[in-house]
Amino acid sequence: MTTRPLVYAHRGASARFAEHTRAAYLQALADGADGVECDVHLTRDQHLVLFHDSNLDRTSSGTGPIGERTLGELRELDFSSWKGVRVPDEFGALSEQLLTLPELLDLLGAARAEIGLAIELKHPSPYGLKLEDRVLEVLRSRGWKPEESRVGNVRVSFMSFDAEAIEYLLSSVPARHVCMLVDDVSVEEVRESTALGALTGGAVANVLRAAQLDAEAILDAARVGIAGPGISYVRDHPNRVRSWLDAGLTFRVWTVDAPEDVEHCVATGIQQITTNRPAEVLAQLEAALG
Repeated sequence: MTTRPLVYAHRGASARFAEHTRAAYLQALADGADGVECDVHLTRDQHLVLFHDSNLDRTSSGTGPIGERTLGELRELDFSSWKGVRVPDEFGALSEQLLTLPELLDLLGAARAEIGLAIELKHPSPYGLKLEDRVLEVLRSRGWKPEESRVGNVRVSFMSFDAEAIEYLLSSVPARHVCMLVDDVSVEEVRESTALGALTGGAVANVLRAAQLDAEAILDAARVGIAGPGISYVRDHPNRVRSWLDAGLTFRVWTVDAPEDVEHCVATGIQQITTNRPAEVLAQLEAALG
């Protein structure tokens, strides 16, 4: 009998509510997700906030770099209305939708007996590896110890696309709790899609391609315990995926929303699925695997 993959809610149940908001995470818990994923940035006054982009413009009423704002200034912004979905009263007021990492830990700790938390450390950060230091400091203040990597009922793992950040984490976190994220970088596509011009766009593409090669080297050597490729990477590199699985790596694949992608993950033997639609994916898996 095939074991059901664990389902992680990507930035919470972000197909339903604005990503990274209190509502999105509470909905993920209500949906029965096995874990949740979050991205973290440092504010100017060194608080860890849950947010994906380096700039505020796409998913808030603010503008400019998030790292230049204090937590107090960010609390004045609206992080939910852009989604166009009303937040139920039981999921908090609009002013309560921005979450810090400690606040997410509180939500998860109050939720149920066992849940995973995948923390993605976003780089480049204006504060460099202080980001990792601050995350570990917050976790240690909650009783986190490296070997088990737990805060009470919350199983904690760490992720990044940045090889330097991963190497830094490995100096204090056991490899089985660390996930190297990886995806394909097409130099031509980046050049064509960027508004930076051919020369600058080409330079950016080459940096991204080098980062991909660094990530693949770490995974080829099984220096981490968790591989984090995108679903398109899994489809495009079946031999590499099989070699990593055979080496004993756990796979946490993102972002798996389409039913055919869920089916592909099951057929490939993927152990963890990250999705914006945890309720729907869990229902599909339960129907297929029982």
